[in-house]
Amino acid sequence: MKNQRQNLIMQIVKDENIGTQEELREALKRHGMKVTQATVSRDIKELSLVKTIGSDGNYKYSLPALKKDIAEQNNGIFGIISDAVVSVDHALNTVVVKCHTGMAQAVCAKLDKLGLDNVVGTLAGDDTIFILMRTEKDASHMAEELRSSIIS
Repeated sequence: MKNQRQNLIMQIVKDENIGTQEELREALKRHGMKVTQATVSRDIKELSLVKTIGSDGNYKYSLPALKKDIAEQNNGIFGIISDAVVSVDHALNTVVVKCHTGMAQAVCAKLDKLGLDNVVGTLAGDDTIFILMRTEKDASHMAEELRSSIIS
């Protein structure tokens, strides 16, 4: 739910002139999200939203350049790491991500920063990442999401 909400926030900030937390909260409500001011404030911090001056001279929330690149690629969360990943599979509640040699730790760090739902923990070697999920269903969903989003 958190990732879905934050992806929606990135899209709203990209498409609309949102200048306050209250405006962002109302925009999320229009999109069917039930959020509090505290949730919006936390999401703004986690997404590193910045205030910039719009063409009308008013301040508005914007995404930092890196977040804009991520948001525009593959629904916003996996574009930056797609070149490093070779394959994705899962067994029970563990997702196994194979990467090009030497790239697993960097990819794992990026995945950790995303704050993905239902991830218990991650472990990276030289070319393999293990993602421990809460349930087998979570692992299956994560593996499918990773395969469809980051493997070209």
